[in-house]
Amino acid sequence: MSKLHEAKHHVNVKLDMDEMDLTAAESKATYEEIKKYVAEHNDRMKVSNLYIAQVKRKCGIIERENNNKSKSEKGGQQECPKEKEIAIEEALKYFQIIPSES
Repeated sequence: MSKLHEAKHHVNVKLDMDEMDLTAAESKATYEEIKKYVAEHNDRMKVSNLYIAQVKRKCGIIERENNNKSKSEKGGQQECPKEKEIAIEEALKYFQIIPSES
């Protein structure tokens, strides 16, 4: 059996969301959003999830482990071409995942 107790004190908190910094969750874009941005801003260029992950890793963004991870260091994966790397970096800057140079 439990008893319900009324609180004797209440605290009112007001947060102005406009003044708060962008949270990590708000600054993340999905791989699909990154692909769409790259395509729209680079003459319909297509990039793979692998290339996005490689660029994120190169920028120091550690992603969660997955079940399909290669057993070897290189894993026989193709390196992201430089022009696609640049396009992905621009998308990551747009979505504020990595800082833009001022």
